Amino acid sequence: MKLQGFHPWAREPWRAWGWAWVLLAFVWVFLAWIPVPVATQAVLAWGVVVLVACMQPWARHKPLARLVVLCLAAWVTARYLVWRTTETLGFHDPLSWVAAVLLFAAELYGIAIYALGLFVNVYPKVRRPVPLPADPADWPTVDVLVPTYNESPELLETTLLGALNMRYAPGKLTVYLLDDGGTRQRCNDPDPVRAAAAQERAQTLRALCQRLGVQYLTRDDNRGAKAGNINAALPRIHGDLVAVFDADHVPTVDFLERTVGAFCADPKLFLVQTPHFFVNPDPLEHNWRVFGRIPSENDMFYHVIQHGLDSWDASFFCGSAAVLRRKALLSIGGLPGQSITEDAEAALLLHANGWRSAYIDRPMVAGLQPETYSSFVSQRVRWAQGMMQIMLIHNPLTLPGLRWWQRLAYFNSVFFWLFPWARLVFMLAPALYLIFGLHVYQANLAQFFSYALPHLAAALLTNQVLYGRVRWAFISELYELAQSFYAASGIWRVLRNPRSPRFLVTPKDEQREQVFISQLARPFYVLILIGFLALGFAAWRWINDPAARETVIITVAWQIFNLILLAGVMGVLLERQQRRVAPRMPSDARASLWVGNGAQVNARFADLSASGCRLILDQSVAGRYGDEMTLEVHVDVLQRTILIPTRVAWIRGQEMGLHFEPESVAMQRDIVALGYGDSRRWVAFRQQRESQERPILSAAWFLVRHGWSGTAAHLWQLGREGVQGALRFILRRQERGVTPRHS
Repeated sequence: MKLQGFHPWAREPWRAWGWAWVLLAFVWVFLAWIPVPVATQAVLAWGVVVLVACMQPWARHKPLARLVVLCLAAWVTARYLVWRTTETLGFHDPLSWVAAVLLFAAELYGIAIYALGLFVNVYPKVRRPVPLPADPADWPTVDVLVPTYNESPELLETTLLGALNMRYAPGKLTVYLLDDGGTRQRCNDPDPVRAAAAQERAQTLRALCQRLGVQYLTRDDNRGAKAGNINAALPRIHGDLVAVFDADHVPTVDFLERTVGAFCADPKLFLVQTPHFFVNPDPLEHNWRVFGRIPSENDMFYHVIQHGLDSWDASFFCGSAAVLRRKALLSIGGLPGQSITEDAEAALLLHANGWRSAYIDRPMVAGLQPETYSSFVSQRVRWAQGMMQIMLIHNPLTLPGLRWWQRLAYFNSVFFWLFPWARLVFMLAPALYLIFGLHVYQANLAQFFSYALPHLAAALLTNQVLYGRVRWAFISELYELAQSFYAASGIWRVLRNPRSPRFLVTPKDEQREQVFISQLARPFYVLILIGFLALGFAAWRWINDPAARETVIITVAWQIFNLILLAGVMGVLLERQQRRVAPRMPSDARASLWVGNGAQVNARFADLSASGCRLILDQSVAGRYGDEMTLEVHVDVLQRTILIPTRVAWIRGQEMGLHFEPESVAMQRDIVALGYGDSRRWVAFRQQRESQERPILSAAWFLVRHGWSGTAAHLWQLGREGVQGALRFILRRQERGVTPRHS
């Protein structure tokens, strides 16, 4: 959606919509406090839920219908909150009171995040790129920064070639590699092995930069991690703007064309952020084997929430795939580095200093995300810790300089990361009643169906309106549960000592030769054991306490839902094989293959990367020619045809795998432009994922089906590993029994 006639940098609509939202909040509170009989409440609540369901199609595209749906859903939640506060918190015994208060606090947190989400996304802004000035002489100079610490030269080479391919005015673009793995500190490490490795890396990357025509920069020490690396470069570069790309983020050729013009239009703009788009699956997508069949986990943030934040002038820097004004960064002394999410921290401080940001929602980088569960958790714990540091060090609610709507938007972004504790409370609460008899939630079946269930239904429908294209129902709960144990521990460490966390580089591009169970699985085994134990106690309570059967029904349904989520996590914890180093993305472009004796075979791509491709040939060439062939393909973004020498990796019928064999840097640049240069390819892939949106019940069945199949595979692997471990133990005992003992 787009605000008609809304100038990209105008402030007045934010203020108007913000005050309207506050006024509506007072109306909700008044209507929520009106007491009615339970039967009347059921009719009202379910009537509103039905109305919200009927208005869904219009709410997606019509701003007024969207506002009405959000207000109606919020009213159902407000009615639930009033009832929950006034009628369900009676005192039974001290332990029950503590458990009930913890659950109530978790619910209050969830409702607060829900309300903040409605506020942030009430009217998302979709910007069009601002064209560059007609005269290239008026274009600002741009320095491209690619920070690196331990990434492979092959990975860096692809990213640097992509940066060099970006279309821009000659002489106004300079690419820098910022090597934090070859600092003087690391090259002089007391450990001679580590020192030699750092020296070799520095020498290799210097040679790579010289060959590609890229500037190589390093520094004396590694203080401040990524933030310190970039800050060390800022005084040594001279561009008006700074484009930052992670070492595994390859930009498309049109990246600068679609981002730089905004800086020419607004001198107070400090940031244009674009989405992070990933060409490899995350652990859920890989281990569930659903990559490309469901929306990516990050699409919810980059395709919806950032639009909402942008409408409140609160879209923030995400560390990569962004352009920043160097003058603005220098005005706050560079990236702050007081938190380990220095990108969001910098944006917060710059917004507080009166600078503005913009978000352009077009995927124009191809990046890598962590594929193993352990590296995924490591990344998310770092994000959670960094956001908690920001909340403690630069509280958005009190930081001078921010508008009140910016305070709420930023508070939503940092407060969200307390979800691990709430999620764990929701997981354990039903077992506290079923096993220990603690009264954590006092309600009969009629009240539950009149207040709680309509609230849950309205929230699901609202999320479907806001995020349905980019996040299926219940998938958020699954991702949150998968992170909760370890993120909760990380957050606790920050609360005890806000300065304690250290920046750790997230492992990427990992290979796995065998199927194995993640070493982080044990806490989830405990939760599953507790869950099934709770169901056993539920049967006992059903038989021995007939008066509590309504409460047992409610709690058992809750526990079954928790077990379904845990079943889904079991599938994520089963790490499946990953042998391909360079991920390949689908492509349907046409090509010609020149084989022996000058023969030409027409083909189309099935998938493509910077290192090779898979072709579907119009006719088989198996056994007829040698392994060396030449691929001819028209590259739209280059507006010309290129020839690529290739080596045959395999042939199966009319399918062929080819490995590219470039003969020059120019040819390498052409290959990267072919594989990564066209943003239309990423747009089409994202749209294809979003076109597979599922209604709530279908998404629930998807979760159940993949969860239990993943659990079955997990248990099978667990049995195999158990048998193998037992056999190894027996063999070791036998070896010790027959080996002579020497004095």
